[in-house]
Amino acid sequence: METYEHKLYEHLKQFVSEQRLARIDEVAKERTKYITVAVEDIYQPHNASAIMRSAECFGIQELHIVENKNKYSPNMEITKGASKWIDLVHYNKSENNTMECVRALKKSGYRVVATTPHEKSRTIDKLDITAGPVALFFGTELEGITDELRDNADELVKIPMYGFTESFNISVSAAICLYDLTTRMRESGVEWRLPEADLTRLKLDWLRNTIQRCELIEKKFKETLDVRH
Repeated sequence: METYEHKLYEHLKQFVSEQRLARIDEVAKERTKYITVAVEDIYQPHNASAIMRSAECFGIQELHIVENKNKYSPNMEITKGASKWIDLVHYNKSENNTMECVRALKKSGYRVVATTPHEKSRTIDKLDITAGPVALFFGTELEGITDELRDNADELVKIPMYGFTESFNISVSAAICLYDLTTRMRESGVEWRLPEADLTRLKLDWLRNTIQRCELIEKKFKETLDVRH
């Protein structure tokens, strides 16, 4: 039996060009939630926005934003529209939003993998991508991840460095890590693509973001269905 989302998606398809629809299908097939990204209280919005842009480019569908002291709003000049295509999950209602995020991710089946140059960290290329879904966590620009996140992470990873400088810019770190993980994920035998139901919902959301005054079109379509029943 067709769901409402599927019927609506089929209806909305007529309001976009074939080229646009083909592009949505093409990109959606490469989307994944097998790897997700979380950022802990980043206080420079352009860094979080750059991470979002990289995540979207690598096919990551969700970005988790922990807001303990700093509230995040996307910088549109940096995201280049990435916020239209990626799902943002904010954690800002608890006294300890970091642990709220960690618990939610673990409940969803993710391994919480925190990035830190800590001496006990393994390099990112040694992380077993086939061992289960990965939630890659990045800390603040100057201090890195909090001690609490370090203590509650399932694994710690770092990027190998051979120069005098102690660390990469956080957005550069995210891009390097995501390139490595998504490349190996796609080459592995794990089931990383979205299930069909999630794929339909995602493409429906993207059509909604693409079509002008889509809410009115959807309202009329729903009224038509109600009349039929």
